[in-house]
Amino acid sequence: MAAGDASKSERTVIVSGVPDGVLKDDVMADILMIHFQRAKNRGGDVKGIVYPTTTKGVAYITFEDQKVTENVLKKGEHQLEDKRLPRHYPLKVSLYSEDVFSCISCVLDLSGFGDKYVLEDLVQELQKNITALSFSPLQPNGQISVQGSFPSIQSLKDNLLLKANSLSNTDKKAKCKSSQSNSKTQKHGVSVESKKNFIHNAVGENQVVLDTDVYYYMKHILREDSLAKNSVVSREVTDGEITILYLEKVNASSDPSKLEKAKKKIEDLSAELHSKLRKERFHLDGRKHEMQVYQHACKRVQSQYSQVLVIPYETHIDVIGSSSDVFGFAQEVKIKVKHYLQKTPQEMIVL
Repeated sequence: MAAGDASKSERTVIVSGVPDGVLKDDVMADILMIHFQRAKNRGGDVKGIVYPTTTKGVAYITFEDQKVTENVLKKGEHQLEDKRLPRHYPLKVSLYSEDVFSCISCVLDLSGFGDKYVLEDLVQELQKNITALSFSPLQPNGQISVQGSFPSIQSLKDNLLLKANSLSNTDKKAKCKSSQSNSKTQKHGVSVESKKNFIHNAVGENQVVLDTDVYYYMKHILREDSLAKNSVVSREVTDGEITILYLEKVNASSDPSKLEKAKKKIEDLSAELHSKLRKERFHLDGRKHEMQVYQHACKRVQSQYSQVLVIPYETHIDVIGSSSDVFGFAQEVKIKVKHYLQKTPQEMIVL
């Protein structure tokens, strides 16, 4: 690793939770610059800022002085505030060379709570309880986009499930009273049955919700075999950045406790990986030659990094692993790509 690159990584922080789509990108970059220059935020001279990045809600800030970087990281909580913003936004600030994982986004459908809650009030309560998340404006159909770390998304899920479960229990009691009085109607926007389905479909007893990148890492690098050891099979459903594993016993006579053991082991491993993994992305312009060059470079370098996962897409290549491995891998790939691009197509064929 070049000394200059190492020095830069020690002066660079990753900022997660930047509100996406609220203002123009250049305006948001200016607000971030001002925030990290202010003395009250323990900031100082900023050498450079990268925003937007290929990951929504994430920016890279490089300071002139490493001491400023250390001071910014020591500040317990960063709140992004500016008269151009509709409200304050909590930011998560981490050192570039630390083991961090980028934030993810998901869309929640809160319409099922509409008969018991004023949805705007529910969103405000969630924002207050889970400050690490950023919420987009609530849509008329009850949907809202949420952005933050996967553990924070899990906390949000648990919070909503508790509320849904509470509503389900309330409706059960109401149904019981209604049956006793021979009532033929039920005045609720969502029936008891549909609420049960909502709870089951969100996260049932035999389901595990995982960050998709973490799941791929578990599957392809660690080759996690706790399911087979516990006589459990799984079915995966991936929806963007979230993957749900549906777990089932191999046969009906299998010990039910093995299902729970397999689920717990996967959840524990997922939590552990979230504290260790980070992701680097090579953004491509769509040219076939450039994609081939990057894929060739990644293949050559990967033999030196057995614990790095490379996922090629049409427009980019994601690299997932520990912070040190990903940083080293990315530097090696960039060197090789620069070398390959200087060669003629005929020389590339030989390679």
